[in-house]
Amino acid sequence: MLERNFIVIAGEEAGPRSNKMGGIWNVIDAEATNLARLVSNGDIGENNPPTIIVAGPFYGHSGADWNKGLNRITDLDEFDEYEAEGELLETLDSLRSRGIETYIRSRKIKDTEILYLMFRTKEFHRINTEYRGKSMCLASMIKAEAYELLGLDSLRYENMNNGIEYTHYLNLSYAISEFIRELVTAGGEVTTKYQDAAVSEFAASLLPSIQISLHCHEFGVFYAAARLEKIGINVQTVATYHATIPGRSSGHRSICKVREKDSSWDSGVPVNFAKLESLSSYADVVTAVGDSTLKEIKLFYGIDSIVVRNGIDLHQIDIDWEKKKEHREKIQEFLSEKIYNVHDSKVIPPNRIIPIFSISRIEIENKGYPDLLDSLVILDRRIKTQIEAGHLDENYRVICFIVAAHGPKTKTPDNFPIYLPEELLIGEEIRLQQMIRERRLECSRIPDGNRHVTAVLYPQWLSENDGGLNMKTEEFMAGCIAGIFPSRYEPFLLTGLEAGKEATPSIVSKICGFSDALGTLKRLVMGMGGVIVVDNINIPYLESISDYALAMDYFIDTYIDDKIKYNLLCQEANLLAGDMNWEEPTKQYYELLTGTRMK
Repeated sequence: MLERNFIVIAGEEAGPRSNKMGGIWNVIDAEATNLARLVSNGDIGENNPPTIIVAGPFYGHSGADWNKGLNRITDLDEFDEYEAEGELLETLDSLRSRGIETYIRSRKIKDTEILYLMFRTKEFHRINTEYRGKSMCLASMIKAEAYELLGLDSLRYENMNNGIEYTHYLNLSYAISEFIRELVTAGGEVTTKYQDAAVSEFAASLLPSIQISLHCHEFGVFYAAARLEKIGINVQTVATYHATIPGRSSGHRSICKVREKDSSWDSGVPVNFAKLESLSSYADVVTAVGDSTLKEIKLFYGIDSIVVRNGIDLHQIDIDWEKKKEHREKIQEFLSEKIYNVHDSKVIPPNRIIPIFSISRIEIENKGYPDLLDSLVILDRRIKTQIEAGHLDENYRVICFIVAAHGPKTKTPDNFPIYLPEELLIGEEIRLQQMIRERRLECSRIPDGNRHVTAVLYPQWLSENDGGLNMKTEEFMAGCIAGIFPSRYEPFLLTGLEAGKEATPSIVSKICGFSDALGTLKRLVMGMGGVIVVDNINIPYLESISDYALAMDYFIDTYIDDKIKYNLLCQEANLLAGDMNWEEPTKQYYELLTGTRMK
């Protein structure tokens, strides 16, 4: 009997790359592309290579996104047209006949094709169907079935303040699971055409035996795995946590809950999301991206899991030092010009501006922004002392970009972000800007030397046309001399590895999920290296923010006084990213999904 293997990698962010940094899409894309490379290289599926499918939502126009603030629009232009055939075509036609619209595209990694299957679920409330003899819309049918199968109380969950998002996840998970159910059974009815048993048996032997594995990233698609289990579809499933819902709500307090074995949920936990997340128990294997997440899964849900760490795609062997220099000079010249324009001040020489950065979601406490700002005040005192002692040129200014936004802004004013009017900011962006002012870290204070260190809020998703620096995220990271990530709650921290990929040194908190892997780093510099870990777990707050400041000062001093040593620090950061590549995690996932032992 012929056999066809499919590996479906699913997630709510499984559309084309967004311009967020370190999001679930980065992980899904890395897993799919590395899986394709392994197939092309003959490392897996040599005799029967799998068909790789990335599954997620389709937002075809403005307003289609459940999150109106993000207003994502799915752009498939970067992918190739794809003509489905065989059981895949049969499956998509069957879904379409029931009103479940899909869009399929492809791209090749070496000789291996990755299919991108997007589901349009927004119109499910307009599609008529029948369930248990009653006529209703498809969205209602999905909720009724989910209650019957798994006790999901959608009547209550959809009326919560995040009800639209909950409904989206349920619809998307249903669509993904229906695609898999249809695909598993595709062609099975052909044998009914033949009356003769021998002919029927022969026809069945020619039909492909379809084996499907489903990898669900994050709680938004965990219902897909649970539903397949409950309706009896034989599919190998893996559910991966990148964090937990109760852990996110507790934030930096979650580490205390783990220590004290306190499994209670804080009052702010969205119970509908947590219920979806708990459905991971129906998967064949549950994985966590780090040790802290593994402990949270066990603490809050009583579910055992294994750790499969995230990685980074790093295929360029040599560091492009000239490009790093060009990107740095662009940032320095931008800052010098904009500060002069906005504050009508003397020109700060571009080569005396030291750009550093932090980038993440705008979760102020969880991401440690208060710690960062307090450490910048200490760093300012340190720089001021060095200048007064004659150890540092008086024109040096350290500018820390804080890249954090609720979503992309379509229109920014001239001289953004040095000129940042209040009306441009929303939600926590306003609070973060106020925190900068309270610490007297505004840019207006640096031209006359009142401050030598400042923080610049960059409330925008970085891109080539973001209305500010107009740089890609990787170009921005490469141009800054260091990154700092002082998270108080961080299951993994992809941004630290992204900085290392661009050969930019970084400072990370001990709480982040990859800090325990730093022992494998090949040291090029004795003492403090290209990635510095600050203990924000076991020591007092004042000591940890002082350590952040001293670590920043170390990178700044090395950059100014010893370029050879600084370049070695850059290489160390790059080596860490290289050591933590995606090949090993992808092989682990392949073993879990297929039961095939890797060599």
